[in-house]
Order: sequence, then C-alpha cells, then structure tokens
Amino acid sequence: MPEPAADAEKTLAAIDIGTNSIHMVVVHIQPRLASYTIVAREKQMVRLGEYCQKTGWLTPEAMVRALDALRHCKAFAEGLGAQEMIAVATSAVREAPNGPEFLLQIQRVVGLKVDLISGEEEARRIYLGVLSAIEFDNRTHAVIDIGGGSTELILGDGREPRYLASVKAGAVRLSEQFVQSDPISGRDYGRLRNQVRNLIEPAVDKLLALGPFERLVGTSGTIMTLAEIDARRGGSFPTSLQGYELTLASLEQIAAQLRELDLEARRRLPGVSERRADIIVAGATILLEAMQMLGVGSITVCEAALREGLIVDWMIGRGLIADRLRYQGSVRERSVLQLADKFNLDTTHAEQVTRLSLSLFDQSRGRLHRWSDADRELLWAAAMLHNCGHFINHSSHHKHSYYLIRHGGMLGFTEEEIEVIANVARYHRKSTPKSKHREFQHLVKEHKRLVRQMSVFLRLASALDRRHKGAVRGVRLAFAPGEVELFVQPHDPADPCEMELWNAEFKKAEFEQEFGRTLAIALESAVAEPLAVLGAKAETQPDAVRVPQGSWVS
Repeated sequence: MPEPAADAEKTLAAIDIGTNSIHMVVVHIQPRLASYTIVAREKQMVRLGEYCQKTGWLTPEAMVRALDALRHCKAFAEGLGAQEMIAVATSAVREAPNGPEFLLQIQRVVGLKVDLISGEEEARRIYLGVLSAIEFDNRTHAVIDIGGGSTELILGDGREPRYLASVKAGAVRLSEQFVQSDPISGRDYGRLRNQVRNLIEPAVDKLLALGPFERLVGTSGTIMTLAEIDARRGGSFPTSLQGYELTLASLEQIAAQLRELDLEARRRLPGVSERRADIIVAGATILLEAMQMLGVGSITVCEAALREGLIVDWMIGRGLIADRLRYQGSVRERSVLQLADKFNLDTTHAEQVTRLSLSLFDQSRGRLHRWSDADRELLWAAAMLHNCGHFINHSSHHKHSYYLIRHGGMLGFTEEEIEVIANVARYHRKSTPKSKHREFQHLVKEHKRLVRQMSVFLRLASALDRRHKGAVRGVRLAFAPGEVELFVQPHDPADPCEMELWNAEFKKAEFEQEFGRTLAIALESAVAEPLAVLGAKAETQPDAVRVPQGSWVS
C-alpha cells in the first residue's frame, strides 16, 4: 500500500502503557489545519505495576492483562480506520528488569511496536498534550501529572519547558508500599505522607526556584477522579472535566473523607471507579502535598495528557505544526548540543568527526547497508557526543561516554534510541562490540547490528581527525566487487595527512570484518568538492516562537 501524501488526512491511534492503565486515543489528523479531531478514547485498567515482590519483575498475570488490553485497543483502532499506531511504555515497564522482554512480546504477540521513554521524556510529551488543550497565553504555568508509578512536574509558558521532572511517587506504587490497613490507619497515613513529601519536595523546590507561575494544571485519572468527586458533592454531573477548578480547601475535605472510608465504601463513593478505589487515598495525598508545597489555592483540570502529547509529537516530527511549535521540532538536536556544551566538548573536532561519519554513512547506503534517515540521526548524535567521556577522565573515556550519554537525560529520543547512541559512542575506540559486554548484550538483534556498523563509520571518522585540526576536507568511497576504496581529500594540498592515513589503517580491520570487503585507503590525488555533509538539521534553528495553544484539537 503506498504511503499517503504528507498533507493527506489520516486516522492515528496513540497508546500510553502506564503503571495502572492503558490509555488510547484515536484521532483524525487534519494537516491543512495543523490540528486533530478526537474520534474515540479507550481505557483499560490492567495494573501492570503489580510487581513480583521478590524480584521486581512484571508478573505473568499483569502481562497477560496488558496483552489482552492491547489486542483490544489495536482491534478497536483498526475498526475505526486507524492507519498508524504509536505507543509508549512508561514507569512500570521502565523499571522492571523484564520490561524490554515484555516489549518484544507485545511486538510478537500483538504486532505493536512500543517505545520505552524516560521520565523526563514522558514529562515533555505530557506538556505537549496539555499545550494542545489549554491556552497558556505566554503566562507561566506549572503542570502536574500523577500516574501509577510516577508523578511528573513541569514548568513552562507555552514555549520550551523550563523544567521537567519525574519522581517515583505514583498512586499504585505508594499504595502497595504504605496502604496496609483498611481504612488507612493514622500510622500508615503518616508514613505515606512523609514518603510523598520526601519524594516530591526536591522537585518542587527546583520548580519554585525557577520563578513564579500563575496557574497549576493537573492531568491524569487520579486528578480527574478527585475533581469528579468534588463536582458530584456539589450536585453536578459534568460530561467533561476540562477546565474544572478544584480548590485546595475542597481537596483537603475529600482527602480527609477518603482516609475515613474503607475500600468498599470508597467504591460506592460517586465519581470513584471500582478499579481506582484502592489507590485513590495515595493519589489524593500526592496531590494534596504537592499543592500545599507549591502554595496554590486551586488546580485546573486538563483532560489531555501523554497520549495527546504523542499525537502532537508525531505531527511535529512530520512538519505538520512546525510553524506553531518550531522550538519543539529541533528538540532532539538541541538536546544533543546542550549535552555537548554541558560536558565541555571540543565542538570543532566533534563536528569534523560527525561530518566524516555521515559522509561514510551516506555514500555506503544502498551498497553496504540500508539504514534509514532515523538511524542516520542516531549516528549523528553518537558522533557529536563520542568524546564526552573526557569530562570524567581521559582514561577509558569511551566507557565514560556511554555512561554520560545513557544518563544525560536527552529529550526527544526513546530509551532504545539513547541506548543505541550510547553504545555507538562507546565503541568509537578500543574494543569492538562483544557479546560479553553487558550494555551491548541487552540490545535487540537489529540494534546490535546497527551499533556494530555505525561504530565502524565513527571509528574511521575519528581516526581521520587524529590531529584535531580538520586536516581532512572530505572523503570519497569507490566500490568494486569485494573491495571498497576510501579516498581522503586534504584541506591543504601540501598536507599528506600521514597521521590520519596511518591511524585509519589501524581501524580498517573492523570495517572489513563487518562488511566482508577489503578496504584500501589512499590520499585523493585531485581535490574535489568536499563530500562530507552536516548532521541532521544542520542549518541554524529559528528562535522559539509563541505557541497558539488550544487550537490543534476539536
């Protein structure tokens, strides 16, 4: 089936695999209007975060529930004409040792590719979802999302987020740890409250230090449940909670009431679903403590959250709303460059190695490999950051590079993509990828091959800037049966580039082993135009622009 045109309307489904629930939204994308219309929503409470107490693994029962729910979601979306599905997994899968294996099982059993995202990346996409539904009007807002395994805190004014945080304070997680009595005892509640404050206070302090905000926005099932309880208490039966104002005084009354009720009584409380009754005490405590620490008197409910953020991110990635959210379109590039700046990289050397790496990638595509533009961007990121380990120590800096990239909090990338970037950077020198290396052995088969081949290009490119002086103007590949010739173009015709050629000779064995061809390296006799190309989106990025919120979704 041919791909629809970029400006063609299409139906898209976005799925959020959370700790407590699996949420899906099906939307109709309208590229000419740079907007989307919600067709349907679906939610299945599967309690994926019910870990094995001894191992911390996802339990077989929880995984079966999740697989059944995902089968249902997929069939439901296909029945509505969805042409594409995007899905992410968050806290529960992120933290379970068998999480990656579970994602492979989903792909095998359900036929759904799921991306694992970090807590900060989850917060970023929640922010995008909120921006699609609430008018910020250039005023600074704080956003809180209380999930089953984590709570996200965000600060922004409709442009680039000023603060993104994810803390391990979720309604399911804390209920399992501290709600051991029914109704909850004073002792258990005291322990719960202290743990909530210990977990979220550092993030709240950092958010407040970045400046005042005018409004607190809340999203997630927990917050909407508390808002609905409040509305029902006032005799209202709202069809939508979008924009509903829940005051701190009302929340305090609701939280006190919930603490006095046992589980069965909470289930009968108007506005509380049967599957949320056992975690609502912990959820209310998280929100109450957060609002008190933030010093706010009310919170505004937003029904758009992570799944809507996935839609917006998908649209941005395809240039459908670049004019409205231009700064987000370059989030991956800026995230890499910010990390390079943080670790005081020699950017001149990094850019030279990146140009040469991508030139080797481009010229060999279709002959030695068939990797995509998305894979090319991962090579770009790895090449830009390959030397960041020097920030820790020159000795074994390639291993330090892996650690800094893996834990650097890069935004816009999935956890799998960050793992690939970190591994490619790690293998720019010294040992080639080995199955005994722990970080490499955890990659899926296709990503192992990607790391092996991309690291070959990076090793050669790094060798060709051995003197860190940009002596090589460009490279040219020539292909013959069983052989590849690499011609090196010097910047200065009088420079024989002996150090670069000598160093590259020591790196060609990895190329020959990986691609099954001999590699001959020589200086280009006649200097042509440079063949190296810049990384993804190398042009200067425009300044951040105001986002006209609230106009993307109808």
